[in-house]
Amino acid sequence: MQRSKRYRQGVAGLAKGAAYTLAEAIEVIQSFPRAKFDETVEMAFNLGVDPKKSDQMVRATVVLPNGTGKVPRTVVITRVEEKAKAALKAGAIAAGYEELIEKISKGWLDFDVIIASPEVMRDLARLGKTLGPKGLMPSPKAGTVTENIVQAVEEVKKGKIEFKMDRNANVQVPIGKISFEKDKLAGNAEAVIAALLKAKPSAAKGQYIKSATISSTMGPGLRIDLKELAASAR
Repeated sequence: MQRSKRYRQGVAGLAKGAAYTLAEAIEVIQSFPRAKFDETVEMAFNLGVDPKKSDQMVRATVVLPNGTGKVPRTVVITRVEEKAKAALKAGAIAAGYEELIEKISKGWLDFDVIIASPEVMRDLARLGKTLGPKGLMPSPKAGTVTENIVQAVEEVKKGKIEFKMDRNANVQVPIGKISFEKDKLAGNAEAVIAALLKAKPSAAKGQYIKSATISSTMGPGLRIDLKELAASAR
């Protein structure tokens, strides 16, 4: 695979196989030549669990204390008109019931999060094939199926995100933008690590986090020292 000149410049000074503390890794990725857009910084983890076993699934939410660097476009599905109005006032870009469900069924997906009242989930089930693959289907575990619509909208605005393990026991979580101050990226990363450790399934045995890396959208991944990683979440 042909890498860009910017990528090659970034990796030129990296020691092969090196492991970094979280603070060191953030400093290094912010020293790379910048892209023409504000890149997302992401952490990736490989977990020592069996993704084929339901009692070892890893899925949780975390509120990034310094936000994600963007305001998520939130849609609210509810039958209660007062809740819909309150959701719009709280920052949702759209709120409603039948007309909104119909609009989504016809292909409108110009949003990042759906928050739904419990009573509408049966109606949303028919959109599973549309919303599911894009990770947009509301879920009680993610806090996106709730009676407290306004609180959920406000939490999303503040930086609440969901993460979940894929079929290969990997978890990827955005922690902000490359333009963030170092301490803000570090604060978000520490919150993610703490949430991931808290989400460890009781059925999981042995080493839980097998590897961790941090990278920007266009940059290489830097390996995080696992001993330092656990300490950074305290």
